[in-house]
Amino acid sequence: MDYQSYKTVSANAQSVEKEWVVIDATDLVLGRLASRVALILRGKHKVNYTPHVDCGDNVIILNASKVKLTGNKLTDKVYVRHTGYPGGQRFATPRELLKRKPLAVVEEAVRGMLPKNRLGAQLFRNLYVYEGSEHPHQAQKPRKINLNEI
Repeated sequence: MDYQSYKTVSANAQSVEKEWVVIDATDLVLGRLASRVALILRGKHKVNYTPHVDCGDNVIILNASKVKLTGNKLTDKVYVRHTGYPGGQRFATPRELLKRKPLAVVEEAVRGMLPKNRLGAQLFRNLYVYEGSEHPHQAQKPRKINLNEI
């Protein structure tokens, strides 16, 4: 029996091949978009996925302000943050946040689905979110993907 073919291959920083992908968020549901983007950032769609290594792709999300929220989440969901001062708890609904900082809604949804450790922070740096349909990453030759294919 050939035991060489049964070796488990673990990816490392040198062996990982990272790609650039573009996703158009127009009329996509926020939670479904965020879960699929987190999967791509993490690298779980690749054959050589390794849990402790950044083996995911770089993701560019366009038209982040045109994302959909289902049900009453636009008014009932609450984002909580703290200024760091006593009594500094601040609340915002997605409707308010989409007006003020449209990228923050998508970024917070994706960040919440990544690991809460140093690897998660490193993975989050591979996400680029833009409000419009233009991005400055043409030199990386990103490929456009449809989230329903993954």
